[in-house]
Amino acid sequence: MASVHREIVVERPVAEVWDALADVGALHTRLVRGFVTDCRLEPGARVVTFANGLVARELIVSVDAERRRVAWSVVGGRLSHHNASAQAFAEGDGACRIVWIADFLPDEHAPAIAAMVEQGLQAMRRTLAAA
Repeated sequence: MASVHREIVVERPVAEVWDALADVGALHTRLVRGFVTDCRLEPGARVVTFANGLVARELIVSVDAERRRVAWSVVGGRLSHHNASAQAFAEGDGACRIVWIADFLPDEHAPAIAAMVEQGLQAMRRTLAAA
């Protein structure tokens, strides 16, 4: 199983980052503006439209306020398995480390998914800096 682990540090308080991360229906406005262009909530899931035209249905597995962690799983499409999480950690005074992990099959999608995670984190950095 392929796994992509990436992280960034943003100069925002962890509480603010968690508030945006936990708002699972507002990816396109509060968290990764420009990377995600639309997000529509369904019972237990969200339908996400990415800037590259890809549309994914993501089951919301967990929104864990104690750990400041959101987990989701893409269903349907080209992947036979997908689960991912994003978690926010306090990093010094007024900063936050965000860790994004994605596990998936088949392995050959690793370069494309790694690129999307990188693009998503950069959009997250820009969006949170502008908040």
